[in-house]
Amino acid sequence: MVLVPLNKEMARQVLGRCQELQGEANGWDRRTKSWLCLILFFTACLGFYSNDAHHLQDLQGSLPLSQGKRSELLQKTLLETKEPRMIYPKAQLLKPTRTDVLVTTPWFAPIIWDGTFDSAILDMQFRNTTIGLTVFAIKKYVVFLKLFLETAEKYFMVGHKVIYYVFTDRPADIPHVPLQEGRQVVVLKVRNYTRWQDVCLHRMEMISNFSEQRFLHEVDYLVCLDVDMKFSDHVGVEILSSLFGTLHPGFFAADRQAFTYERRPLSQAYIPRDEGDFYYAGGFFGGSVLEVHRLTKACHQAMMVDKANHIEAVWHDESHLNKYLLYHKPTKVLSPEYLWDERMLRRPPFVRKLRYVAVPKNHQAIRN
Repeated sequence: MVLVPLNKEMARQVLGRCQELQGEANGWDRRTKSWLCLILFFTACLGFYSNDAHHLQDLQGSLPLSQGKRSELLQKTLLETKEPRMIYPKAQLLKPTRTDVLVTTPWFAPIIWDGTFDSAILDMQFRNTTIGLTVFAIKKYVVFLKLFLETAEKYFMVGHKVIYYVFTDRPADIPHVPLQEGRQVVVLKVRNYTRWQDVCLHRMEMISNFSEQRFLHEVDYLVCLDVDMKFSDHVGVEILSSLFGTLHPGFFAADRQAFTYERRPLSQAYIPRDEGDFYYAGGFFGGSVLEVHRLTKACHQAMMVDKANHIEAVWHDESHLNKYLLYHKPTKVLSPEYLWDERMLRRPPFVRKLRYVAVPKNHQAIRN
C-alpha cells in the first residue's frame, strides 16, 4: 500500500476533531486520548487513500486506447456488423440504359422509366422504411377498393412495411383482403359530400390534417393515389423521394400551351401560358410526410381562397397541385408508366410497362 499525504483541509479537520475529543473526554487519561486521536488519524488516511485509488482507476479507464487496442476493437466491431453482400450488374457510364426518353429534368430531378433503376440496390437502401398509402373510398367509390388492395399486395412495395390509410364514409363496407407480413389497413372515417368536386376540394385538407396528427408519427413516406385504379406491374421504392409527381398520360408529349392548367387570373391555381414544366396527374403524388403535409396544406388554403372568391379551378385539386409543383419543384418525377388509361390512350413503344392503370367505369353513375 502507498500512503498518500493528507491535504491541508483534511489535516485541519482531523486536528479539529482530536481537540474536540480532548474537550469532551475530560475523564479519560492521557494515553486513552492519544490512542483515540491516532485511530482517527489512520481512519482518515485510509479513507483518503481509498477515494484516491478509485479516482485513479476511473482516470485509467478514461485514458485513450493504444493504437493496437483501438485497431483490435475496430476490427471486432466491423466483423460483428458485417453488411450483406450486394450482387448486381455494374453501370456502364458510356452506355446509358435509355436514350429514347428524357431521364432528367432541367433541375436535375430523375424521371423514372423502366431500365433507369436497379430494384436490388434501392430495396437495400430503403429496407427499414415504412410507406403510407392514402386512398379515398367515399360513397360509391368503395366498390373499387377490393381490386385496388388485392393488386397492391401483389405489386406495391413488395417486401416493405406498408400502411394503407383508407378514408371512407362507409367503414362497414371495407373488404377484407389478406395482407403480407408487416402490412396493415387503417380505416379513417370521414364525412361524405354531395358533389364529387367537394370530395376533391377536401381531400387535400384531410391528408394535411392527418399528416400532422398521425402520419408523421407512423410512416416515413406518403403515396397519395386514386382508388378507381389497379396495379398491374412493379411499383416499388424507386418512386420515393422528398417530393414526387407523376406525368399525366394525356399530356407528356404536349407543349405547355396545351396543358389544361387553370388560366383564369382570379384563381389561386392560375398559371400563365408561357410558364410550366410538365402537367402532373392528381391521382399519383407523394413524398416525405413533411413535404406532403406542406403541399396539401398549401393546396387546401389556396382552394379556400378560391371558394371565398366564388371560383373553382378547372380541374379542382389537380389544378392546385400543378401550381404548387411549378413553384416547388419535385425531387423526382414518375413517367407515364405509373399512371395510364388503356381505354383512352394508345400505348407508345417507349412506355415499356404499365404499372398502375385505370379501371373501366361509368363516371356518371359512380359520381352521382
